[in-house]
Amino acid sequence: MKILVRATNWVGDAVMSIPALRAIRGRWPNAEIVILARPWVADLYRGQGCADRILIYDNQGKHKCFWGRERLALALRREKFDVAVLFQNAFDAAWIAWRARVPERIGYARHGRSWLLTRAIPIPARGEAPAHEAYDYLELLRRAGWLERLPRIAEISIAIPEEDRKKALERLLAAGVRKNAVRIAFASGAAYGSAKCWEAERYAELADRLIAAFDADVILFGAPQESGMAARIALAMRNHACNLVGATQIGELPALLSTCRLFIGNDSGAMHVAGAVGVPVIGIFGPTDPEGTRAMTPQFTLIREPVDCSPCFLRKCPIDHRCMTRISVEGVFEAARFSLAAGGLVRSSTVWSQGLA
Repeated sequence: MKILVRATNWVGDAVMSIPALRAIRGRWPNAEIVILARPWVADLYRGQGCADRILIYDNQGKHKCFWGRERLALALRREKFDVAVLFQNAFDAAWIAWRARVPERIGYARHGRSWLLTRAIPIPARGEAPAHEAYDYLELLRRAGWLERLPRIAEISIAIPEEDRKKALERLLAAGVRKNAVRIAFASGAAYGSAKCWEAERYAELADRLIAAFDADVILFGAPQESGMAARIALAMRNHACNLVGATQIGELPALLSTCRLFIGNDSGAMHVAGAVGVPVIGIFGPTDPEGTRAMTPQFTLIREPVDCSPCFLRKCPIDHRCMTRISVEGVFEAARFSLAAGGLVRSSTVWSQGLA
């Protein structure tokens, strides 16, 4: 058996699909499993025991446009896969598998692509499967007959080699982070859009308060396109933050985050990575639904201000962004203080309740 898995496109989705990838390995332990992934998520799958190989779908490079996709399909055709499982829901994913002449093609019946699939799985209605997105991929496998029942997921984990942890710590020390400091990771951006983002000035105030209260080192993480947000945070701070936004590769992120005592950020890929490496997570949610995309870890704290228009799932707020502007620095700081107290750094267990849900 030779299985092609078309991976999801975004970092958070990639983390949430890992339980399903491990379920495929459990169902077919002797199969050759190959993941087809975009360049910016491929490294997350390496070393996780999910696949034998990872192939890159570079739609901005050699696989760009129609003829680029045809070249990719031809390369996949030569691999002679027996089955393709499509975690990516776009028409394009089904088209490539069809053009690659994979005999069995399994995916959800979405975006008019059912005719390209040999097993077009109906999209689960609300209540037919658990709400969290991690179960979407598992439910696809269950309906395809690859799972008898859905497993219960308490947490998602990413394995990190000890050597990678050592290199990550050396990288942080070289960037000026103190060896014995309380390291707190911030991820203020979101590839989804500005509607997910808390204000830069509030992140700056929060960082200054955490530094004053815990003698912390605050480390800013994010993609290159989020450098403007990070610059605004750094400019508004009274203290120094280690700004690694745009300076790290996705393959380095799990090890770097694993050295931190706490993660604070928006609903983003970095939030999911932090939870998967065992770091306590404070997730600031606005336009999206935490039932579907919270970090899957017991150490998750939700910050959310209930407003009538949330969740709207819009990428840009057309009104006053009230779901995020009503979240106070004080509320997030108290949640951080409580989380650090649980980790033995402070003794107080008081939690300021406004803004917490």
